[in-house]
Order: sequence, then structure tokens, then C-alpha cells
Amino acid sequence: MFMSKQEPTPNAINNNVIEDNELIVTNEPVMKSAIDILEKFSITNKLVLKAHGETIPNAVAIANIITENILKGNSKIDKILLDSEISEEHGMISNIEIVLLKKLINTAWSF
Repeated sequence: MFMSKQEPTPNAINNNVIEDNELIVTNEPVMKSAIDILEKFSITNKLVLKAHGETIPNAVAIANIITENILKGNSKIDKILLDSEISEEHGMISNIEIVLLKKLINTAWSF
């Protein structure tokens, strides 16, 4: 399940505020998470998947499921941001943000 602004998490990427179009990836099954994204894509055309540490492979898998299977030809990965932070408590933790775009009906992609 994704956590949204109404459900803050202590592990938010870089302690940023979570926007309406941002989703924090958890350890839920990736196919269930991909289906949950479809609901969000009905509201917006741009989503940002955020993950840290061990949930990064889940975020990558979810992005691929959406862009290569469920919405193939109607969605794309716009950009991927990678970052790492070092804390005394947890050591080095990597973060990822994957920006997904949904194609508007009867429009072409603009690169």
C-alpha cells in the first residue's frame, strides 16, 4: 500500500512533505501496488514514486509494470533521481524518485 499525505511516514524520502501526486513505495506485493497506481492515474497525469533502502527494487518493478505492461504506450518514465544519505543511526541509505507520466488521450509525447 502506498502512503500519502494523509498517512505520514517517518521514512519519507529526505523528510520531504509528501504531495498529492507522490507515493511512498512499501514492501507490499508489487502487482497490488501497480494496481493502486491506476487509481491515482485516474486523478492526475504525473506520479512520483519514492522509495528508500530495500524498497527501491519494488519501486523499479512497479514503474516497469505500469509503463511496460498495464499502460504500455500510454505511460512513460519521465526521469529517475537517485540519492544517498548518511546517518549515524542507519549508515548509508539510498533513495529513488521515479517520475511517471500518463499520456493524455489523442496527444503525442513531447520529449
